[in-house]
Order: sequence, then structure tokens, then C-alpha cells
Amino acid sequence: MIRPETINFENGVKDKPTFSAIEMANRNAKLRAHLASNDIDAAIFSSIHNINYYADFVYCSFGRPYALVVTQDAHTTVTANIDGGQPWRQSYEDNIVYTDWKKDNYFRALKKLLPTQKRVGIEFDHMTLERRQKLEEFLPGVEFVDIGVATMKMRMIKSAEEIALIKQGARICDIGGSACVEAIAEGAPEYEVALHATQAMVRAIAKTYPHTELMDTWTWFQSGINTDGAHNPVTSRRVEKGDILSLNCFSMVSGYYQALERTLFFHSATKRELELWEVNCEVHRKGLTLIKPGAVCSEIAAELNEIFLSHDLLDYRTFGYGHSFGTLSHYYGREAGLELREDIDTVLEPGMVVSIEPMITIPEGMDGAGGYREHDILVVEENGAENITKFPFGPEHNIIR
Repeated sequence: MIRPETINFENGVKDKPTFSAIEMANRNAKLRAHLASNDIDAAIFSSIHNINYYADFVYCSFGRPYALVVTQDAHTTVTANIDGGQPWRQSYEDNIVYTDWKKDNYFRALKKLLPTQKRVGIEFDHMTLERRQKLEEFLPGVEFVDIGVATMKMRMIKSAEEIALIKQGARICDIGGSACVEAIAEGAPEYEVALHATQAMVRAIAKTYPHTELMDTWTWFQSGINTDGAHNPVTSRRVEKGDILSLNCFSMVSGYYQALERTLFFHSATKRELELWEVNCEVHRKGLTLIKPGAVCSEIAAELNEIFLSHDLLDYRTFGYGHSFGTLSHYYGREAGLELREDIDTVLEPGMVVSIEPMITIPEGMDGAGGYREHDILVVEENGAENITKFPFGPEHNIIR
């Protein structure tokens, strides 16, 4: 039986896009200018973050590959038949669907879209070895060059429309934080507190953006020893009096990630716990003042290190002091060139959006054991930065009784 390798499934009408046509045209114009100036005939994007950034479509892989192919005169998402017409409805411009009827139809779809191109950009940091080999098999004679670093740098500077969306996402995280505090009680399991916060955020997103998909918003609420890592999953551990708590609310709006993270204590905190918490808040406050145009990521990290060092706590710092925001998530995307770490020398510019999020972890068996972390989002402006996180931090606000 002969079945088609690719089909077009333009089912229904296009969804209301996240961003304006002008915004999307500007993004793709910058991309095409980069391709032209580097003698690149086309780009094949395979990552969720770049496909979302250039096509306004967040894919769900489930073991199947996806792509966005951009040439100077065409713009096409490549999606799996299992998704029906939803990818076309979401995609900025065109879409082609590959079927499951024959192995490697994904690569046949790419070949169909790139019949004559000889120099093609791909994301070296996302392409697996197996898929790279398949590309070479189906596109013989093509030279593949990296566009992952260049596109990361493009994404680092946010447009006015992106910043407006990120501000709404930060506001929604604050709503989740309030819901999280509302649900904290003796004996409450972590997952119930997290569910309450997530539901509040999803409802707020639906009210603010009724046209968007409602995917991936989540909460990590950690207690006791579970606070020792920034990305520890929710468990069924129940809150006890005297527990250190970590509130982590993440709103996802059309693939754009926003975050609120706070240290809390339930009922009471010891003298040593308060001392440690205050030191981390001192670093956090200082960090908020350092975000401005011209500041260098590595220099910010070095200055904040000195505060922890003065309190003999630098050895307990666990990761960098902040990172970029935009189209990213806990399972995709990262603008690694914009992190506040000692090995990153990026200079902050207006339009960048970064967090300040110091954390120290004191191991079990030591006085004050637990993970202490605060997190605010800042938009770099011409003469400073705007803190768009409004949820309060510190012992005077977040001892929950």
C-alpha cells in the first residue's frame, strides 16, 4: 500500500498569535540578514526554543523530531502527523506534516523543502549525532554550519512585545506565590501546596491570554531536606513546624518562562537559620543594585562572591547568580551566554532580562541546614533596571504561621 510521505493539514483557521506580525517579521528579518551575511542558504531549527522564537509554535516531541526551515523566501514548520492541524494553526507562516507510514519521512520532508541549498545552518548544541548523520544522508553535498550561538545572541535582547509578556508572566508568578503561601499548613504535603499554586497561575494565564495554549506552568514547593537543590521535584513530604521551605512558581506563557523563588519558614526559624537567611538576602539586595547597562556578568558574580566570603559561606554557594529569560523552560532552551557566572563576560545591554537569584545550601547535620534562595526578574533599561517581581522576601515577610 502506498501512503504519502508528507501532507498539508491546514485544519480550521490560524490561531491568534502571541506576538504581532511586525514583531515576528522583525525576528525573521534579523535571522535572514545573518544567513545572507554568512553565505548560509537556509536554517534548519530543531530546538523547541528556536522554533518557538521564530515560528510561535511550542512542539511536544514525544519521541518525534520537529523542525523549522527558513530560507530567504520561505518559512515552514515540519511537524508530526500525530499533532493534526494544531501546528499549522500555531505556526507563524507555513507548515508541512510528515507521516509515520515510512521510516525517515521527517528527513524526506526536509529534503523536499531544501532541494538545492548547499550551505545550511543547524543548531550544533541540539542536533544529535544520529540525526546529523541522517541529514548528511538525505542532503548529500550540503555543508552544515552552526547557527545556535548566533541565534542565542539574537534572543538575548528582548523586544518591547517580549518584555510586556514577561512582565505579565512575572505578575502571574506573584499570584502563584500568594496561593502557595495560602496553602501552607502543618501536615500539608508538598504536592498539594504546589497544585494550589499552579492552578492559580494557569487560571491567571487563561484570563490574561485567553487565546494561548495552557501548557507547562508548574510549581516546585520544597520542604526540609528537599530544599537543598534548586530543581528538586515535588514530593509527598508533609510540612512540619520549623521547616525551611522553598517556594518556586513558574508561569509559562506561549513558551516564555517566568519565575518567582523565595525562602520561607513554617512557624519559626532558629537564630542560625535567620543569620543564614539574612546573609543570602544581603547578597540578593546587592545583586539587585548591580544590574545595569555596562555591567559585566563575571564582575557581578565576583562582587557577590565577596559578600559570601566575608561571612565564610562562599563554599556553600551552589550555582550562578542569575540568568536570561525568554523562550525557555526546565526541559528546553537556555541563553547560556547571559548567566551571572565567573566564566561569562557578556556585558549587560538595554533589552536584556535577567534574574538575581543567590543560593546557599547548608548540609544536613550542620546548624541551619537547608537551601536558602531568593529570585527576582529585572529588565535592563537605558539608565538602570526595573525589578518586575513584587513578591516580598526575607524573614520579616516570609515566616508563615
